[in-house]
Amino acid sequence: MATLYLASGSPRRRELLTQIGVPFVTQIAPIDESPLPDEAPDVYVERLARAKAEAGLASLGDLEDAVVLGADTAVVLDGRILGKPLDCADALATLSALSGREHQVMTAIALASRGRVRSRVVVSQVRFRTLSEAEIAAYWASGEPQDKAGSYGIQGLAAVFVSQLQGSYSAVVGLPLCETAELLAEFAIPCWQSLPVDNQEVAGRVR
Repeated sequence: MATLYLASGSPRRRELLTQIGVPFVTQIAPIDESPLPDEAPDVYVERLARAKAEAGLASLGDLEDAVVLGADTAVVLDGRILGKPLDCADALATLSALSGREHQVMTAIALASRGRVRSRVVVSQVRFRTLSEAEIAAYWASGEPQDKAGSYGIQGLAAVFVSQLQGSYSAVVGLPLCETAELLAEFAIPCWQSLPVDNQEVAGRVR
């Protein structure tokens, strides 16, 4: 079986892969994440996911059985990508803009091996209830928004902001598990590897 490498330092993506029983090694290679002029958000996240996977693979040298998973997530409002907050004022402005409105979360995943790259983009619709200035300020003070795209984390304190979600919850967190499992299967990497063999056979004839 091929060895899976995760080209991401995100603890959330590590937790999600662990959740579905897929062992991996972290292998990060830096890339330029600047958007290109007039680049559509879905094109942007897919390009970055593929670039991360390919850069991670290149950094492994001549390993023949390596498969690298790259991912990228963007929060999009009115066609504009909302990145990680630059400072408090930026985060407050972003959360105020999201208040009472629906936005998109686009997460791309890519798998790269020698001579082969496959990728997918998953788009989810997220609606926030109306937020007060006081709770936006309190949320910033919690420290949670500081390293999050769109200045919030749905898996954390900001879960109380979300009134509606259409799509993949795990994709909004950072890794769409259904689509990731499907891509991994194309590279002969099964999920549920941490289960006993007998349980895997009963659950889904994985082996």
